[in-house]
Amino acid sequence: MSYKIKLDLFEGPLDLLLYLVKKDHLNIYDIPIAKVTDQYLSYLELMRMLDLNVAGEFLVMAATLLAIKSKMLLPAEEGEGQAEEVDPRAELVERLLEYERFKQIAEDLRQKEVSQQDVFKRSKAQDLNELPEPEVKEIYFEASIFDLINAFTKALQDVPKEVFYEVIKDEFTIEEKVHKILHLLLVKDSVGLSDLFEESKNKIEIVVTFLAILELIRLKEIVARQKELFDEIEITRNKENIIPYGRRPETGTA
Repeated sequence: MSYKIKLDLFEGPLDLLLYLVKKDHLNIYDIPIAKVTDQYLSYLELMRMLDLNVAGEFLVMAATLLAIKSKMLLPAEEGEGQAEEVDPRAELVERLLEYERFKQIAEDLRQKEVSQQDVFKRSKAQDLNELPEPEVKEIYFEASIFDLINAFTKALQDVPKEVFYEVIKDEFTIEEKVHKILHLLLVKDSVGLSDLFEESKNKIEIVVTFLAILELIRLKEIVARQKELFDEIEITRNKENIIPYGRRPETGTA
């Protein structure tokens, strides 16, 4: 029996492309399509091996990237008076820019709604000195599924495919790791994802740990968070002081 995980936080193919562009600080107007396509397919292959619930739109985007890559590998046609050839990436770039703008607008509106919830009207008779000191909260940003996969890939280099299938079938081991992580978070407020991987005795345990983390996120028992984009990922019990993925500090121009 496979261990298929359906995540509510699962992003779409455009989110994955934007993630790859920003991760390597690529110019979105001049995307190295061969490099991005290879990385995109690698992420899809890893998600398939982990038996994640990959939607069909991811495969459609993969086909689109391969088509663009093929067109760019073809030599340019020569001919007198021929119109300038359109960049095969142009439509994809426009979709990415439009999607990024849409996400930013939606997140700005959401942030305004959240900020209004923290505003309390004061009675006219209430003295300013009676107001409590505002609580200073450390802000974290929720890590996306792609942040988690990226951290997992770094921890697990050159693992044979057979290992994935062997572990995915062993649900009891994953369940055991789930309880272990929850028990750890009763003792600590948070734990680094890399620390969990480093404590694993072998690559099989790393895979089990990663699947357990995905399952806990699906159950909304824990949150994977970062202080900055592509920063170290921390695992903590689910709390409200988390800004969802999409509203993060920029580390540079893509």
